Amino acid sequence: MQPAASSPTLSTGDWGVILLYLVGVIGLGLWLGRGQRNTRDYFLGGRDLPWWGVALSILATETSALTFIGVPAMAYGGNLGFMQIVLGYALGRVLLAAVMVPYYFKNEIYSPYALLGQAFGSWAQKAGAVFFLIAGTLAAGVRVFVTCIPLQLMLDWPVLPAILLFVGLSLIYTWAGGIRAVVWTDAVQFFLLVAGGLFTLIYLPTLMDGGWTAALGQAREAGKLEWLNFDFALAKPFNFWMGMIGAVVFVLYTHGIDQLVAQRVLACRNVADGRKALLFCAVGIVPMMLLFLMVGVLLWVHYQQTPIPIEIPENAMGKKQTDYVFPIFMLAEAPAGVKGLLFVGIFAAAMSSVSSALSALASVSTMDLGLGGRVKTDAAKLKWSRGATLFWGGMLVVVAFLSREVESVMNAAFSLVGLTSGGLLAGVAMSLVLKRGPAWPVITGLAVSLCGMIGVHSTGAVHWPWYTLIGCTMMLAVAVPLHLLTKSGRDES
Repeated sequence: MQPAASSPTLSTGDWGVILLYLVGVIGLGLWLGRGQRNTRDYFLGGRDLPWWGVALSILATETSALTFIGVPAMAYGGNLGFMQIVLGYALGRVLLAAVMVPYYFKNEIYSPYALLGQAFGSWAQKAGAVFFLIAGTLAAGVRVFVTCIPLQLMLDWPVLPAILLFVGLSLIYTWAGGIRAVVWTDAVQFFLLVAGGLFTLIYLPTLMDGGWTAALGQAREAGKLEWLNFDFALAKPFNFWMGMIGAVVFVLYTHGIDQLVAQRVLACRNVADGRKALLFCAVGIVPMMLLFLMVGVLLWVHYQQTPIPIEIPENAMGKKQTDYVFPIFMLAEAPAGVKGLLFVGIFAAAMSSVSSALSALASVSTMDLGLGGRVKTDAAKLKWSRGATLFWGGMLVVVAFLSREVESVMNAAFSLVGLTSGGLLAGVAMSLVLKRGPAWPVITGLAVSLCGMIGVHSTGAVHWPWYTLIGCTMMLAVAVPLHLLTKSGRDES
């Protein structure tokens, strides 16, 4: 890649916009951290957050830098086929709103893994927590890495300083403000990243001969607007069955079991508000993903007509890292002033995903693993929780640095989540259906599912939308017979 110094740079006005955003969002997060007394305030926001704020926070978290950078890259290198997965996302949210949310409010719980503890004992809860922490840290680390791409382009920075900057900025207000700061800063950041996507969608055709009509015609001729594929396959490309089966099951995990999103639903005031938040997300995710996919399509058309101003770098395997395409356009071709706003959109997406991961990881390690269990006073527990937030910030730095050679951040992040998602989804489902039992069948099932999914992933023959369903099936195939065998033994005695 050519050095950023020889490429178009940000103006003083652009830097002013970025600085104003950073100061504003950190100041807001610190202000929202006032008056916290205990871990309930820190991790659940006192269970007093409005549903619409929670919904915007969820959308911002799942949009993240993966969407702002990774989704346009998917369309740039392919077509609109990812929309089949998005439709499954929407359907999965509707199912969760109807079925799962009431269980969150039956008792005072801090994560879905507490349901494992209530049914199968503390060791099952801790096993579930460990599985989330493993996959959550790996996937969040990949998200952190992708946020460093614009800084590499703007300043020609090495990866590590860029990672430290993003994690450090997000740590400041997450450490001080907890989930309340995360939710409200996410809500602000949601509007910024959507504004960036909308501007690009409107502006790109003005750079092309023939405008919108010609751009869409060229994209259609090249097959870039195709999105439906009814051929059933476990491997790439995306297909309808991946969306309606695999992606639905995947969302049952990401929005029902994954603490990254579940923590926000738990912060709602009641069951009705939790349902409203998820239903709003079900409606909002479709146009949002289509927006960023179309940005990728228009970027492809644009760079068929115009040479790309900065060479797209290759990874160690010699493959083009198309995740750089949108940041390259923003740096080289967006108007002065607006360029700063577009980079603020990336920073907003980045800090949203980092802060959400920090809060979720700290919550699970503190409350589910009970690492601060010997601390007695509310003030001491709050201090311990903030210390856990700092620790996970350090872990994200390590994982992000190790993620720098991935070909596609979207596929890498979702694949890593999929290694444990099926086992955790099956475990929570068992806790709701079977009600009571020993921990060891669940723990055995989780271990077998993880090992099996590592094997599936290593073959490369199965695409990530199927991972959760396959892992869930493995877990149930092992854990349910063991549970029934244990129950049968108790009945005979």
